[in-house]
Amino acid sequence: MLTLLSGVGTQQLARSYLDAMQRLLPVTFCTVFAVGASGRIETVSAASSYGSTAERTAERYVAQRFDLLDPNMVWLAARALPRRPQLWMGHQRAEEVADPAYRAACYGDVGIRERASVLLLLPGGQRAAVSFYRSLAQPEFGRADFEVIEAHAELLAAVTAAHGRSIAAAQPPVQADLASRLLTLSLREREVIDQLRAGRTAKEAARELGIELSTVRTHQYRAFRRLGIRTQKDLLRAV
Repeated sequence: MLTLLSGVGTQQLARSYLDAMQRLLPVTFCTVFAVGASGRIETVSAASSYGSTAERTAERYVAQRFDLLDPNMVWLAARALPRRPQLWMGHQRAEEVADPAYRAACYGDVGIRERASVLLLLPGGQRAAVSFYRSLAQPEFGRADFEVIEAHAELLAAVTAAHGRSIAAAQPPVQADLASRLLTLSLREREVIDQLRAGRTAKEAARELGIELSTVRTHQYRAFRRLGIRTQKDLLRAV
């Protein structure tokens, strides 16, 4: 429980889920995607057992709006809004993905065999998917694996919802046009922008994120160019 809660309100949400689940069964990746009632991606978190593979895959997912092709999100979007939060289990194999670009980016290019997901739909229209992935080197999910994930589904959904509330409360509101442009940023660029929007300097952001100042400057430059702004003052005026 404490492992799961450690990621709430941080970029480490998927990492906390992956670490907890790996104590129970073999999985390679974890992703957390949440889409708001307006259809805007609100939460993206990813973690893998090796390097930053999952994070890079999630960046492609957001940049190419694969949520519009993702069977989990498409299925949830088609559901009638419930009176209370609803949970389902999802399962998808790589060969079942129809779109070749989506299949390549999220399965083939990173050696993923399949995923098992906890799907959440809230009365307000928000939807989320917490997914655990197995690589080609691992066995297929079996009944016992699904039972383990299902046993923790309510807890995963509750923590994911708490994360969304935490992020919403911590972030100042942004103008609609800026909000849409934020979706074009990479995960690291959004981390840097979030630090700057909180009023931190680039040096303070580097310390908070545990990266070099020059790296922060690079991500800041790229993000400002995509957002159509020139200075941190422009960014703060837009919120």
